[in-house]
Amino acid sequence: MSAATVSSSPKITEKMARESPAEQAQVLVKSRICNPNFIFSIFSNPPDSNYSKLKYIISSSLTEACNNSVLLLGPRGCGKVAILELVLEDLLEEYPDMISVIKLNGLLHCDHNCALKEISRQLCQEHQLLFSKMASFDDNAQFMVSMLRECGLAHKTIIFVLDEFDLFAQGKQLFLYSLLDAMQSVTSQAVVIGISCRLDADQLLEKRVRSRFSHRKLLFLPPSREDTERLLEHILLLPTNSSFPHEYVTAFNVKLLKIFADYKFKEIVDTLSYSDSTVNHLQRFLFSTVSHMDLKSGLLSLENFKAALSTIQRQPKLEVLKDCSILELYILVCMKRLEAKEQELRNFNAIMKEYKSIHDTFQTSNYYARNVCLRAFEHLLQRELISFEDNRGHGQSAEFRPVKLLISRPELYQGLKSYPSCPVSSF
Repeated sequence: MSAATVSSSPKITEKMARESPAEQAQVLVKSRICNPNFIFSIFSNPPDSNYSKLKYIISSSLTEACNNSVLLLGPRGCGKVAILELVLEDLLEEYPDMISVIKLNGLLHCDHNCALKEISRQLCQEHQLLFSKMASFDDNAQFMVSMLRECGLAHKTIIFVLDEFDLFAQGKQLFLYSLLDAMQSVTSQAVVIGISCRLDADQLLEKRVRSRFSHRKLLFLPPSREDTERLLEHILLLPTNSSFPHEYVTAFNVKLLKIFADYKFKEIVDTLSYSDSTVNHLQRFLFSTVSHMDLKSGLLSLENFKAALSTIQRQPKLEVLKDCSILELYILVCMKRLEAKEQELRNFNAIMKEYKSIHDTFQTSNYYARNVCLRAFEHLLQRELISFEDNRGHGQSAEFRPVKLLISRPELYQGLKSYPSCPVSSF
């Protein structure tokens, strides 16, 4: 079964048969949200997708009996591992006797002795060989070379998956050199796939390692606005060809499509994406949304999405904001305005100039003396809503040291909205 045909509905068990359609729908959608294969299958169809490119790289290595290497780069939560798992799942079905997968993680196996020992362990386990825990680095290195040769002669490709690849690139990189050098043999058939959130991971490689590493890179990015909309429909809309009552499916989907078209919903998605636009963050948001679904009506509502947004946002900062004084809110708004203007020097003096600018523009009644503002500024430092840019300048007065804001624009905006007597502010 290809990734594009991942089942959209679970098997109907006896327990589910006793549940209401709303409860069954909730279970179905939650199972989708927790299934990366289902979520990322939507990105497997386009020929220019990372799924198609990666599958071509690995499958060509299999069919042409050659060695290859590729890096999967991008921020955490963008689907690098999920797409790779989809590709490997499909290839294992197409070539069941031609692939052996070895998985390492830089957090656990960055030491060259540990990495080679883990490779030996996994190879022994897959080929039903006796593994020796007492084997030395040279013994394990020789065993890996021998297995590469034997698998190559048997027309079997070993795929090495190195997660947290940048951690393998630390130190003398002896493991990477040993692995890539062993692949230079004419008889070996292997593919090395490095996964890293560092976009410069290939630049960390030593010259001798880089010369043996092909410079193929696939860049993974957070989904665009259009991709997010496709994901929402893909995950939340109920299948029409299912055991659900037709009337219920129609009502559920029509209500959802109306919500998707509502500008208030688009604002919720924008707020969500502003803080974190990765698929992982979207999954947490949708799981919370479905958990808030009213099982009596059996339908999702805009209020469910609003409740989910407030649940996953960082609440501690919002709680601190509620206890801020009017003056402290002004200072935070001034700092955000200075950030928007891309002003490099953001210290207490610059904040005071911006504070005066707001006062002169809006003719506010809330204007405080400089010494009062300085105490409020120091209070914000104590509450860790702002902090100094660095630890230098301890001898300087606090009003001259550059500071940075520790809350995001959506958090500040939500804090201002929830304030009962919020002053006028524009940022």
